Amino acid sequence: MIKNITIGQYFPTNSVIHRLDPRIKIIITFMFIVSLFFVTSFYPYFLILAFIALTIKLSRVPFKFVLKGLKPLLLIITITFLINIFMTKGEVVLSIGPLNITKEGIRQAVFMALRLIFLVMGTSLLTLTTSPISLTDGIEKLLSPLKRIGVPAHEIAMMMTIALRFIPTLLEETDKIMKAQMARGADFESGNIINRAKNLVPLLVPLFINAFRRADELAIAMEARCYRGGENRTRMKELKLNRNDIIAISFSLIFFIFIASTRYINIRSII
Repeated sequence: MIKNITIGQYFPTNSVIHRLDPRIKIIITFMFIVSLFFVTSFYPYFLILAFIALTIKLSRVPFKFVLKGLKPLLLIITITFLINIFMTKGEVVLSIGPLNITKEGIRQAVFMALRLIFLVMGTSLLTLTTSPISLTDGIEKLLSPLKRIGVPAHEIAMMMTIALRFIPTLLEETDKIMKAQMARGADFESGNIINRAKNLVPLLVPLFINAFRRADELAIAMEARCYRGGENRTRMKELKLNRNDIIAISFSLIFFIFIASTRYINIRSII
């Protein structure tokens, strides 16, 4: 399951999506997240699914690789589905003991499950198609207007990128520690959920030690390269918008405005 987490990973390839300005990709991702919370019916989800499928196709990231990132969240999606299907009041279609499944509950459960799935798939494409360095530069540029009021834009961007980049690194360390302890007789798969959680406690100490060690190594490496923060820092590649960036942000803006407007208009009449 640990290997299936794709958040923070970068899939290197030369695609149209990879070549887009990181600022544009961050803005599009933000609009995508906001538009999902404006959706109140199933019809816009078909358009959002088509948008995600087109983005994955243009990014040349294997579709199976994107779907793999959903596996670790299956438990959360299932719990969300069950909570909505049993806790939503309405017309009862099935009774299981004291629990009732309603027509409105089924609709709400499927609706919320799809929202979580699209949210994970859409946001994971940002890190899959943007290198950590480009992501740092993009976040810093977007936060640069806040420097006038004393906000450390470069430091915030650097911390956010390092945090994202450390996710797959720490997961890899966790996998190595688990395999080492399993080779010594540790059991992480048998028993109920509580016993499994207790068995994971011995993983925390070596994991935290490795995390602090890697953080110390990173700090030493940055000092050895004379890193002094964002002040007077130059870049090998300056961010510049091109025609593809303008086309991408324009299309995305129109698309997400239409998705958000479906909250207030009847999309069936349009279709």
